[in-house]
Amino acid sequence: MQYVSTRGGSPALDFEAVTLQGLAPDGGLYVPQTWPRLTPEEIRSLAGLPYPELGARVMRPFVGDTLSPAQLLALCERAYHAFAHPAVAPLAQLDEQRWLLDLTRGPTLAFKDIALQLVGLLFETFLARSHRHLTIIGATSGDTGSAAIDAVAGREHVDIFMLHPADRISDVQRRQMTTVLAPNVHNIAVQGSFDDVQAMVKRMFSDADLTRSLNLGAVNSINWARLMAQVVYYFAAAVQLGGPARPVAFSVPTGNFGDAYAGYVAHRMGLPLHRLVVATNINDILHRALTGGEYARGDLQPTSSPSMDIQVSSNFERLLFDAGGRDGAVTRGQLEQFEGTGAASLTSGQRRMIDRVFTSCRASEDEAAEGMRWAWECAGVLIDPHTAVGLHAARQQHCPADVPIVTLATAHPAKFRDAVERATGQRPRLPARLGDLFARAERCTRLPNDYAAVAHYIAENGRH
Repeated sequence: MQYVSTRGGSPALDFEAVTLQGLAPDGGLYVPQTWPRLTPEEIRSLAGLPYPELGARVMRPFVGDTLSPAQLLALCERAYHAFAHPAVAPLAQLDEQRWLLDLTRGPTLAFKDIALQLVGLLFETFLARSHRHLTIIGATSGDTGSAAIDAVAGREHVDIFMLHPADRISDVQRRQMTTVLAPNVHNIAVQGSFDDVQAMVKRMFSDADLTRSLNLGAVNSINWARLMAQVVYYFAAAVQLGGPARPVAFSVPTGNFGDAYAGYVAHRMGLPLHRLVVATNINDILHRALTGGEYARGDLQPTSSPSMDIQVSSNFERLLFDAGGRDGAVTRGQLEQFEGTGAASLTSGQRRMIDRVFTSCRASEDEAAEGMRWAWECAGVLIDPHTAVGLHAARQQHCPADVPIVTLATAHPAKFRDAVERATGQRPRLPARLGDLFARAERCTRLPNDYAAVAHYIAENGRH
């Protein structure tokens, strides 16, 4: 399996190389050169398998010969052995047609764990082979940071610098990062928005001074390996609900589009999907792009679902590339226009292709709160504000009665205690393994919203 850049200006690489590199040198994102396909018989054979084995089968085509089937299975078993539920991503029924896919059973209580626990092991495996050191640079709007830090804290061959927007994530999210005191972990609070810190990270990968001195890697969903691991739970849920004999709809709360794009990859691999619903909060760049054909920045508004407070959805580039006939020059032109003017128009061909798979829905703050109330009062389940955005979107869909619709539960409600309590009257508790989180010491560096200052800090503190 070879990988190509969405902007067409970088050489094809194998899975090991794209895992360690993250962003392509031409500024694009890596995607498989061709989409592997699973037959209906192969999909049916996934039913009843333990999650690690199911995951290894789904991911096997993507790793090529960089890992043997036995090595990949062993890494999956290590990645998921400590999750708080034996199913790793259990399904729960909410009513006759609606289901919840619980992706919050990992060590940091967010869906990012399912990918990043594996990605951390992939980094360790590939770096040990080549006796190299990797400096991971990431941006987080809340959950990616803690999941990535947990996955690589204390690892010999890795340093991690995680940027987050100062004072714009929940106290639980912040402390899950800043209380990890391993010497290879560096937390940076930037006095700006998530879009600001995400732009800084992307710029660093093309900064010649920085890349000459540090071997940079990425854990954001710009890294293909992370997206690959997220594809697995779409297959796991679908086969439990009768797939591939019947299609399943998924409602995906998303800001950066990575989780929704993983569902698209499952579709390209042959998983029958009735519809992928892109659920956004009032920062609705994706909803506007999918309904009106204009991918355009708006004014960023703080919400109770801060991980979705985004106006630049990096992974949308991957979908534009596929929907545009995999023409890197077309994608590059659209993204350069967006980066220069804040807006780019989708072609009619892109819109037709996207409309065959996706629909979208926007949830206001009141509608997200109503989603939390409905889940508690009607199903006895506490959900966080991000999941509530997805549930609101699921409740607006009019799928055939025999099509189950699954909302992805992306974070534990205790990570957003105040918002959940306001909506439901119930204050969720942190699981016992995080019960002393607010008694732990914190370590974090606060920096201005200035690229030079942040890049200098990383250059000075990274291991060369």
